Amino acid sequence: MAACENTISPGANGTGKPLYGLFQYSTNMIGLESLADPSDTWEIIETIGKGTYGKVYKVANKKDGSLAAVKILDPISDVDEEIEAEYNILQFLPNHPNVVKFYGMFYKVDQYVGGQLWLVLELCNGGSVTDLVKGLVKCGQRLDEAIISYILYGALLGLQHLHNNRIIHRDVKGNNILLTTEGGVKLVDFGVSAQLTSTRLRRNTSVGTPFWMAPEVIACEQQYDYSYDARCDVWSLGITAIELGDGEPPLFDMHPVKTLFKIPRNPPPTLLHPDKWCRGFNHFISQCLIKDFENRPSVTHLLEHPFIKQAHGKDMSLQKQLADLIQAQQQLGSITKTRYCAIHCSVAFN
Repeated sequence: MAACENTISPGANGTGKPLYGLFQYSTNMIGLESLADPSDTWEIIETIGKGTYGKVYKVANKKDGSLAAVKILDPISDVDEEIEAEYNILQFLPNHPNVVKFYGMFYKVDQYVGGQLWLVLELCNGGSVTDLVKGLVKCGQRLDEAIISYILYGALLGLQHLHNNRIIHRDVKGNNILLTTEGGVKLVDFGVSAQLTSTRLRRNTSVGTPFWMAPEVIACEQQYDYSYDARCDVWSLGITAIELGDGEPPLFDMHPVKTLFKIPRNPPPTLLHPDKWCRGFNHFISQCLIKDFENRPSVTHLLEHPFIKQAHGKDMSLQKQLADLIQAQQQLGSITKTRYCAIHCSVAFN
């Protein structure tokens, strides 16, 4: 297997690791002095989640009222390479319906907490596929196989777009596949993505979330002569497929560090109850989870898999089904919250 020399994450500027937040961002990192103040354009409406390095908010455009999501990065140090990698990828990646749109980066000066970097992105207000499947599992239900096929089809199209642009996502998982309320499927969170040059088509830096990490990516952490390519995203998508079926990835109840020892040594995982799912879904997962990545199919090959092809030509009807499911889950969530408040408020006042 071909190995590659040590690599530096895209965006590393060779000037050391600039500190930011309480220690002011380095202006030569991504030209902070040229970034606009977000307060002129965007107004925060509410918190909608927490990303890799900071909170995510829903924001409104002051000029036209359009909505977006903003990732406001925490005032901590030593994550500049990941931030710059995400910025570089989002800035130059052509738009694609299955990849979240990038609206710009802003810099807000604050003398009390330090400067804040704002990454403004397309708002995917249907939540993540993890949110959706966990909500169903709580109700004793599961995702329909046709909907799973549609979600995986969208994720594969998004990954194909990244790979065609020589980008490995490296952190594919349910929480990084977002949904719109119209049933759109979008890849998000490029904080640990790798850009590949024509002379370096493999990586040997280990990143990702342990439960979803491919064996060859874990091997790079342990042996410097190991490498991997874009097919590590295929393994992670296979684990995500199991997550869509079972509600959790394999080994989810194990300590994350222990999984790093188990994944390379265990046989490829399967659904908890394979017999309760169709042969096509089981076979798709088995193809994604071929341990030797040299024999693992690419995303382009997997787009032709029979389980995925069932979504071809049915995009609109499956998108409508997914949109209805998202709406039902969101309404159920609102009812649950209302009941919670009613119970706890009555206890508090009695």
